[in-house]
Amino acid sequence: MISYEQALQQLLAAASALPSEEVPVTQAAGRILAADVVSPQALPPFDNSAMDGFALCAQGQMIGAGSTFEVVGWQAAGDQAAEAGLGAWEIMTGARMPGGLDSVVPVEQVEVLDVQAGRPQRVRLRQAVKPGQHVRLRGQDVDQDETVLTAGTTLDLNALTLLHAVGVATVRVRQTPAVAVITTGKELVADAGQALHSGQIRDSNRPYLVGRMQAAGANVVWQGMVGDDVAAFDATLDAALAAGARVLVSTGAVSQGRYDFIPDALRARGAEIIFHKVAIRPGKPLLFARLADGALYFGLPGNPISAAVGQRFFVEPVLRRLLAMNDELPLQLPLQAAMRKPPGLRMHARARIELDAQGQLSACVLAGQESFRLKTTLQANAWVVVDDAREQADAGECVQVYGWGHRDPLRVATQELT
Repeated sequence: MISYEQALQQLLAAASALPSEEVPVTQAAGRILAADVVSPQALPPFDNSAMDGFALCAQGQMIGAGSTFEVVGWQAAGDQAAEAGLGAWEIMTGARMPGGLDSVVPVEQVEVLDVQAGRPQRVRLRQAVKPGQHVRLRGQDVDQDETVLTAGTTLDLNALTLLHAVGVATVRVRQTPAVAVITTGKELVADAGQALHSGQIRDSNRPYLVGRMQAAGANVVWQGMVGDDVAAFDATLDAALAAGARVLVSTGAVSQGRYDFIPDALRARGAEIIFHKVAIRPGKPLLFARLADGALYFGLPGNPISAAVGQRFFVEPVLRRLLAMNDELPLQLPLQAAMRKPPGLRMHARARIELDAQGQLSACVLAGQESFRLKTTLQANAWVVVDDAREQADAGECVQVYGWGHRDPLRVATQELT
């Protein structure tokens, strides 16, 4: 049995960044940038008005209240560039500033003195105008040739919106890891609506793992369920590999029971078992192997929380390496109460990160940490990790805190105050 740190080193040594590919921005949601993005234009692309009103020339000087101006032009959003003469121009929000004008007075801060054919002809200022007010300058948000996104960035909605705004139509991203999810056990029933016979349970691990893999940035190219049968297991692996899977994740059949056949079945296929059993709780029997064709194989224990820990703290670091993302760093937060743990094992506990009335964050480790308990995941918003030989972490002690998934924002709950 090896430590988590030893296991992590071997995991990361077995994985390398996937090649990159060019994709349209419209198809890049959730993808990981493989190269920096440089803006081809300034944003805004031209000086424009931030208000409906009148454009004036202040030339660095205040324009006093009561000043009057002839309205000599009109500019709406989408109009071509224009050169201004003397006087004011009526202007709409987003309209390009006429050349020679540098400030805007909002329409509600002027008195219209003369109107012809529905257009103002002469106005008086109700308030003084500061030079440059209510004008959005070219490049004020983004400069031309500015690096706006760096390699390793996840292209979320905000990033995609900016790319559209600066005119980037395609981006270079990492290829998506192709993953297969396999659940094992003759007791499993796939259909949630099917009545259970004696000894059967529903296969909840597979939908969980499929969802978590997708959230983590992988493409689940194959999924299925297999009984405790070596021949059927071999056929399942062949099908998953034929579908293009390069990371295979199974649950169950990796401990030391009569039906825990996966280690021997993998060896019979020519796989290299890199490690089997890690000093963690839950999930100690976890197995990691390299198949004969180089595909990576994770054998996670069958208990649902053991499988969740294996996916979060073993599979996800490998996905990050395949996607060329930086190593993940945890938060450090104090425990609300003392936490007992198995001596010598790295403990992964379901927890809630809470904000108290004084604005302080802390970690509340939930009751019911047994690996078969699913209901605690409804209250949990994070993982607390304690990695040392002690049997207890004390109240107030800072511990490692991770989001539920490596790309999930760490959510905070507010304590109910009485």
